[in-house]
This record gives sequence, C-alpha cells and structure tokens, in this order.
Amino acid sequence: MKKQYIQMALCMALVAILFSSCQSTKNQQDQKKPNILFIMTDDHSLQTFSAYDNRFIETPNLDRIGEEGAIFRNSFVTNSICGPSRAVMLTGKHSHKNGHINNSLTFDGNQVTFPKLLRANGYQTSIVGKWHLKSLPTGFDNYEVLIDQGDYYNSDFITNGDTIPSDGYVTNVITDKSINWLENRDAEKPFCLLVHHKATHRIWQPDTALFHLFKNREFDVPETFFDDYQNRQAAAEQRMHIANDMDLVYDLKLLDEEEEIQTKYRKNYEHMIAQLTPEQREAWDKEYDPIIEDFKSRNLEGKELALYKYQRYMQDYLRCVASVDNNVGRLLNYLEEKGELDNTLIVYTSDQGFYMGEHGWFDKRFMYEQSLRTPLVMRYPKVIKPKTQLHQLVQNIDYAPTFLDVAGLKVPADMQGESLVKLFNDKDADWREAIYYHYYEFPNEHMVKRHYGIRTGRYKLIHFYNDIDKWELYDLVDDPNEMVNLYEHPSMQGLIRKLKKQLKELQEKYEDTDLSTY
Repeated sequence: MKKQYIQMALCMALVAILFSSCQSTKNQQDQKKPNILFIMTDDHSLQTFSAYDNRFIETPNLDRIGEEGAIFRNSFVTNSICGPSRAVMLTGKHSHKNGHINNSLTFDGNQVTFPKLLRANGYQTSIVGKWHLKSLPTGFDNYEVLIDQGDYYNSDFITNGDTIPSDGYVTNVITDKSINWLENRDAEKPFCLLVHHKATHRIWQPDTALFHLFKNREFDVPETFFDDYQNRQAAAEQRMHIANDMDLVYDLKLLDEEEEIQTKYRKNYEHMIAQLTPEQREAWDKEYDPIIEDFKSRNLEGKELALYKYQRYMQDYLRCVASVDNNVGRLLNYLEEKGELDNTLIVYTSDQGFYMGEHGWFDKRFMYEQSLRTPLVMRYPKVIKPKTQLHQLVQNIDYAPTFLDVAGLKVPADMQGESLVKLFNDKDADWREAIYYHYYEFPNEHMVKRHYGIRTGRYKLIHFYNDIDKWELYDLVDDPNEMVNLYEHPSMQGLIRKLKKQLKELQEKYEDTDLSTY
C-alpha cells in the first residue's frame, strides 16, 4: 500500500512538473517580443497602391498587409522631402526638433532614435537600402545602405563601414540582403529590420525583367493636368512641371545616338546607363531604341508633347512599383515559411507622396494632398484585427512611438508623435483633430516655396513665406483637387480666424514658433 502511495505521489509530481513546464513554455511564447519589419519606399504615391486606388496598377502583396491588418486612410507626413522625412520617422520628432530640415544637412546620429532604444532592450537591429542622411547609421547591429540616392543597377552599398559593390536590380538586391540578414541573425532575439527601397524615386528605371508590363497602355490623364494655377502664386512658380521640367533623356530615357535630343541632364543619364552590364544594356536598348525612334518621328510640341511625357513617365514609374510589390511578397513569404509572420509587426509606407500628373506635376514638397498623403498599412494579428480601416489623422512622427509601444517599451517624453496602438484597441479613441506641416527646402531645383500649414478633417490652411507672403485655404470636401483658393472669400474669414488660432496652438505645442531661425 505504501509502495502504491509513493508511486501515485511520484506520478502526480511528474504531472505537475510537466504541466508547469507546458505553462512556462506557453507563457514564454505569449510573452515573446514581436519582431518589427518596417518597409519603406521612396516617393510611392497613394494613387499607385491598389488598396487605395486601382485605376493604374494592382499591388496584391501590398494590399495583403492592409487586408490582413489595418489600412490608414488619412496618413500624412510632416515635411514632404526624402532626408527630413526619414529623420522624422527615426526620432518621432518634427524636422525643426531633430535638426534635419532639408536634404543639404547631415543627420545628427547622436540623438535618440527608436532603433537605439530597441537595440538597448534586446532587439537585433538592421537597416538595408536607402539611408540618405549623410552621416553613417547609428543604433544598428547591421547596416547595408546605399550611397546617397544609390543606383537602380549594380549599386554600391556601405556595409558596416566598408563599400561593397552589388550585381543586379536594386529592389531585388535590397530584398536579397534583407533575407540574408534574417537567415543569419541570432534567432533567440527579436529583430527590427528596416527595408528601405530606392524605388520609386526619380528617374524610375525599371527592372529589365518587367519591361513587358504596361506596354501600349494608355493612362487616364488627371483632370488637373493643365492647371493654370489661378490665385496660387507658389504653385505657379514651381519647377516640377511634366511639360517644362521633366527631362526627355534623364527622366524618359530618350537617349539617341545621333545626339539630336540635347537636354539639361543628358550627361547624368549617360553616366547611369554606363553602369549596366552588357546583358542589361542589351535588354535596355531593345526596350528603349524603338521608343526613341518613334518619338523622333512624331515631332511633338505643346500639349501633345506634355501628354506624351506623362504616358512615358507613368509606364516606367508603375514598373518600379510592380517590382516593389513583388519583393514585398518575397519578404512576406519568407516570414511565413519561417513561422514568424504572425509574430511580426509589418509596416509598409513611403517617405512621402508623389504627383502622378496632378496639377501637371511630378515630385512632391507641397502641402497639397498628393505629396502630403502617404500609403500606410500595418499587419500584426496579435493586436490588429484583419480588415481594420482607420480614418484618424496620423503622421510619420507616430511611427517611432508605435514601434516602441508594440515592443513594450516606454516612449520618451520628448517624442512628439503618438502610438497608433491606441487606435488598434479602440478605433474611436480620442485623437488629434489636425496635423501640422512645415517645408523648408528653398531655393532648390524644383523651387517650391517654404511654407507651413494646418490640415483638419475638412480644411487646409497654408502660409507660403520667406520670399513670398501668401495664404491659401481649401475646402477638401467641396474642392478635393485644391483648385480654388478661398482665402480672400468673405464668407471664410471666421473659419480662417479659427484655423489660424489652431495653427498657432500647434506651432506652440511642437515648439515651432521662430521662423527667423530657418
């Protein structure tokens, strides 16, 4: 009897140990910190992301992130230009607070960034792709970044201090390098990987493997393509017009051997395509030589030339988007195969929006909708329900606080953004009623004036300053194309006083009150 009692006691103890072990394993799994995969492209317009707008292209892999997670319908930047936008995302602070107000400056890598905080709390951190902040990356266990803008083909990378050449199309290479790092990292630690693509930045050089896409496609022309900029002086004085400023050789690849087409940036383009391998150059010439001969035979000018340039621009730009979508699919498939997909916060966005012919433009910079808005989708099923649609006004200052919050870390008090996790838990949570914007980079090639402004759910008030003193007001419900400046309209004066008061409050909140310092 005593022996049976001892055996029973041993069995019960063993069951207790096994149960405790299972519970411990389950708790460890439940408490496992999420990975963070932050994918960002350059100049990807909302208009060419089919979850937002399917007129031009289907982007199934990008759409999947939003379909299985959240899509943000009102996502904006604080300063629509490459380097400053990246500095905002790293620091969670507006440009004037992180010190990187324009592309000519060098980012202060000594300041606090979200990768540094994650790394200090057990994360492995890596950035692959475009950096564009002049100083070397800090806060990363690994960095493999392009030199300045980098090249679409066979680009050099600065890899942990060494300059290393690459072979192939840059969007594919960045994805290859990202997967290679994931394969060789310490799997016991959570990771934070920033995959920052060069695409879809000017001059929109497609992958030769995608030349078959969009052939003979005629794209709808925006209704504002031939905008006359009435009552909008700053818009009239820009130099980012498809008709006047898009280079036939540099932007549209119309490099003729006879050198009949002489343009401002012809030599720049010649340097770029000289970097192609013989095989790449053969495919390149096979694609563009017939286009060049066709163009020369047309003798286009005026509106016909502007419309021709628009069609060529769209074709190459969209091929670059397609390559990004394909490579995002590769990353999603990799994480799925490794069993890490559902334990990873996946974020896709762009450093700013872009003009696809609206107002006759390419590029960004202005506070008008096409350059102010960005795509933003996130997937993390432990927190975000599938098919979540969020309409609050969010900005890129919110990314750093969100990443830290998801990782269970305290958000520094001096970060000016807010964690988006609050919106995942409560779509009706109290949130900001307006966003603040400030653009500084003038004079420059595109000659967009310095300006700041406020955007609410319905209205936008902009002040252009420095060498100009002009205000603009838009009703985004009645005038979504921002064609009618209402600032001088008598019936709007009460609203303008209210918006100026809100604008001043935002400037005080974000400590951006002294314009004489810029």
